[in-house]
Amino acid sequence: MSHKAWMKTVPTENCDVLMTFPDSTDDHTLLWLLNHIRLGIPELIVQVRHHKHTRVYAFFVTATYESLLRGADEIGLRKPVKAEFGGGMRSFSCEEDYIYENIENELYFFTSQERQNIIRYWLENLRAKQGESLHNIHFLEGQPIIPELAARGVIQQVFPLHEQRILKRLMKSWVQAVCEAQPLDEICDYFGVKIAMYFAWLGFYTSAMVYPAVFGSILYTFTESDQTSQDICCVVFAIFNVIWATLFLEEWKRRGAEFAYKWGTLDTPAESIEEPRPQFRGIKRISPVTSAEEFYYPPWKRLLFQCMVSLPVCLACLSIVFLLMLGCFQLQEFVLSVQELPRIIRFLPKVILAVIVAACDEAYKKVAYWLNDMG
Repeated sequence: MSHKAWMKTVPTENCDVLMTFPDSTDDHTLLWLLNHIRLGIPELIVQVRHHKHTRVYAFFVTATYESLLRGADEIGLRKPVKAEFGGGMRSFSCEEDYIYENIENELYFFTSQERQNIIRYWLENLRAKQGESLHNIHFLEGQPIIPELAARGVIQQVFPLHEQRILKRLMKSWVQAVCEAQPLDEICDYFGVKIAMYFAWLGFYTSAMVYPAVFGSILYTFTESDQTSQDICCVVFAIFNVIWATLFLEEWKRRGAEFAYKWGTLDTPAESIEEPRPQFRGIKRISPVTSAEEFYYPPWKRLLFQCMVSLPVCLACLSIVFLLMLGCFQLQEFVLSVQELPRIIRFLPKVILAVIVAACDEAYKKVAYWLNDMG
């Protein structure tokens, strides 16, 4: 089932995040999860619907404006402050909600991306109690429920819904626009800071490439055919590239800092003090730094796993790739040495190598996910 099948059946105003299940999901699983969501996250509004064509069940998840305000306070969502209160960006606080711009407007205070981030934060941090289980899945105390069910295939997919109205506007002002500046603020509001920052860098990089392209074309046009002239032009172009690369990096640092300040991410906390990912497992302890309860995984266990499992597995994967490529090269030499073979057979080793690369890519991707989760 594609995302589009669900997107056409529900208005975005009534759903922010969609959770779908395989067609083989039984009623006990749906009721068990629905009960846990409604008890563990009372802020959410969950509707259960059934797709008549694919016969798949789905949870349509949204929240009220008041609940989203509390969620914004909980995750420290940064919002613009009114000019009379100092302006700039500040982490949202329910106690001082009157200082933020558009707080009175329920439809425009949160962007769709912010609403979805809050809801997904709640969903991914729904944690199991001691001894809880679903069929043959036994949860650890404090373990995130929804990421574990998604990893086990009980939940098919969890994804946010698009707003067709905004997508159409971005299609005209961004995708279909020619020789116009990118609407970076609109991109940031809809897709988030990371996506907007990427396209800001991409646009800046594309514009900056004009300088070496023009200078290189001029050099190529006026370079004579003798070797001495070509060598001199190569040296000049190399020096130009060194200067251009230095100025490019320094200018992007300044430009990136401007965007980060504008979008309120310049002083975001470091990853080391952020909440661990929901899939993180460990023992509970009191943090010696913050004195708060946290999950802790001993460094010696991680080091032991890296030395005894990760390193041997990586070396084995590299050895397999090396041997397979060596075998393909040997096969290529053998095929080329036999003159009587048809011409099409000479391409067989290359086809085999391409198939091996594709198969190894899929297999190693699964191995990488497993090592990441276990490490």
